[in-house]
Amino acid sequence: MNESKQSSNLDLNTPLIRKAYRKRQTKETTIELDLCLDGQGIAEISTGLPFFDHMLNQLSKHGSFDLLLKVRGDLEVDAHHSVEDTGIAIGQAFADAVGDKKGIQRFSSISLPLDEALIDVALDVSGRPFLVYEVNFPIDTHLLGTPGFDPQLAEEFWRAFVDSAGITLHIRSISGRNTHHILEACFKAVARTLKQALVIEGNSIPSTKGSL
Repeated sequence: MNESKQSSNLDLNTPLIRKAYRKRQTKETTIELDLCLDGQGIAEISTGLPFFDHMLNQLSKHGSFDLLLKVRGDLEVDAHHSVEDTGIAIGQAFADAVGDKKGIQRFSSISLPLDEALIDVALDVSGRPFLVYEVNFPIDTHLLGTPGFDPQLAEEFWRAFVDSAGITLHIRSISGRNTHHILEACFKAVARTLKQALVIEGNSIPSTKGSL
């Protein structure tokens, strides 16, 4: 079950312009979130997976998105449902908040370092969902945090987000030995590119087709 409405309970001292509320409930997860794309990077996040919370905080902080997010999922079964469904819900809210995409820059890319890790990200707020995810982890990669977050689940999050948000997203790892650094650089890089792509620079739809 999905619900969407104009956000009314995000009480933050920021000008609320592009914003959305989502509530998504299935037999496996219950998710509620408020998202403001024109915020200050304020986040209150609880997914039951501390490392995942840390990554989503990076997305909020470096994208300057205000995000209030509560997730209750069947973590006793697996973290997969919570991670994937969170991606779906955030992607749906993102699409709602962006609206018709009038005036946005649309394209953005970055090469972002975090110590030994280097991540390349390019994206297009295109209306066409497509994910290229070429991220390599060390052979001895293990679960992160308690309860444990499987680094492979990051790809499931991005795929769910992209499919729901209607974004073309390329993420590639250029170097890296520390799994935490690699994942954190990915989230920071996507956040930075989203922030840039959503900058308003005109009044028209950035497409020769007239719609995105």
